Amino acid sequence: MDQTALGDEGKTRCRWAAAEVEFPHYHDTEWGFPVDDDTKLFEKICLEGFQSGLSWRTILVKRENFRAAFAGFDIDKIAAFGDADVERLLKDAGIVRHRGKIVSTINNAKRAQEMRRQYGSLGAFFWKYEPDPVEHGKRGTVSTTPESVQLSKDLKKLGWSFVGPTTVYAFMQAMGMVNDHGADCFVRGQCQVARATFERPRAS
Repeated sequence: MDQTALGDEGKTRCRWAAAEVEFPHYHDTEWGFPVDDDTKLFEKICLEGFQSGLSWRTILVKRENFRAAFAGFDIDKIAAFGDADVERLLKDAGIVRHRGKIVSTINNAKRAQEMRRQYGSLGAFFWKYEPDPVEHGKRGTVSTTPESVQLSKDLKKLGWSFVGPTTVYAFMQAMGMVNDHGADCFVRGQCQVARATFERPRAS
């Protein structure tokens, strides 16, 4: 099936971007563009974890609520959350009220603190798993890759949770580690330029 579709304004986008009214802006300005900021990376991997079993639209429309509930995804602030915060979040109708995912986010913030101490930044750790673009381009449409499987395994060894291979691959797509925009998508070239000029973070 064709990966792209022509939008009302005459722009060809990835077909999934036409599924919901909230998707085009996210698709055009975020998805696939490289990220190295720790707060943004932590937000993205947490939201992908919350999305597990749900639609991405459910998460996207609640994103501002998530940011308010989780202190702007400030890693240190979330790591300090306690039982009272869990109960507070379980009563927050603006987010996904799933105890396991809420507790996981707090746990992962603590693991993120450890990762920063060891590697200097989350970006320095995550970008080690970037696949070769040429080899990745031969794979077509996939939901996991050898790199996402390995990253998932390594995160779990470090104590992270809700980071299965499919969730991790969606995170890799969202953070721009891979450029999975369709060949005819008008954003693909923009992501290619951004990735070409992006300085990969390295462990300090």
